[in-house]
Amino acid sequence: MDALKHIRLMAQYNQWMNARLYDAAAKLSHEQVTLNRGAFFGSLLGTLNHLVVTDIIWLKRLATHPTGHPSLEPVRRMERPASLDHTLHHELPALSARRNSLDAIISGWTAELSAADLDHVLEYRNMSGIPRHKLFGSLVLHLFNHQTHHRGQATTLLYQAGIDVGVTDLVALIPEDAA
Repeated sequence: MDALKHIRLMAQYNQWMNARLYDAAAKLSHEQVTLNRGAFFGSLLGTLNHLVVTDIIWLKRLATHPTGHPSLEPVRRMERPASLDHTLHHELPALSARRNSLDAIISGWTAELSAADLDHVLEYRNMSGIPRHKLFGSLVLHLFNHQTHHRGQATTLLYQAGIDVGVTDLVALIPEDAA
């Protein structure tokens, strides 16, 4: 399988699922969206904020790749969130707008990636400031895997609130002629 095709499929899936989540969440009241339901980040809004926060953190790290990837320029200018539970937006519409912007950036960025980019060893610092050296392609996969993990939690929180998001499987986006 072509790694770049898979990464671009994951970007498409990411954008599709985020749109579904935010459309579903928009059916709830602000009180329901902010209700602490015992998830890792408390509420649905806390979980969705966490996903935006971590996307910004990871994209800022990935933006240090020597190729430069011009589509990540808006992320380079963003302030780095101070913590993984930082609340960027207290209202769903503002968070949704930020999510849409990030998803467009991610799609543009994955279109810029080359196979050679994936083989680069990226040096970055984790949230504690400890230096790490990891394969860029593996970090890109982590970005999408992390999103999938927490979107699973978000769909559970929505279901607990009486909203069924419907089909969430990646297989829904895999073309029939994927050969």
